[in-house]
Amino acid sequence: MAQREEGQNLERLFTLSEANCLIPQLQEHLIAVKQAKAVLLRTKDEVKRASAKAPLGGGSLAGPHYITALEQISENLQAIQELGVLVKDLDIGLCDFPHMLNGRVVYLCWKLGETEVQWWHEINSGYTGRQPLDQEGD
Repeated sequence: MAQREEGQNLERLFTLSEANCLIPQLQEHLIAVKQAKAVLLRTKDEVKRASAKAPLGGGSLAGPHYITALEQISENLQAIQELGVLVKDLDIGLCDFPHMLNGRVVYLCWKLGETEVQWWHEINSGYTGRQPLDQEGD
């Protein structure tokens, strides 16, 4: 069994090729999340005003769009989680893949816009500790 970081399920370990094969799915899910987040940002003020008037029977045409966007974010993040991939930053689409390197678990690191996984980092170091991946090994 792989090491566990609090709140993270590291039971699934990825090879580099497995991680790269998931990139198209991740791109689709992360783009959907970004689009839904944009809807939330566009409608939040109107929904907030409507919420303040709710005891008076207030409503908003933006409400259903807001709820749908929340559902889309939840569904897409759940789909990514079910793949075993860890989402670290939604704004830049940063994802980590637990990976066995030299007998220890590290994270392969990828972000939206990159065509393949080219980086890794220690579990505790995060994005700022990214190091280039040796493409010869898997």
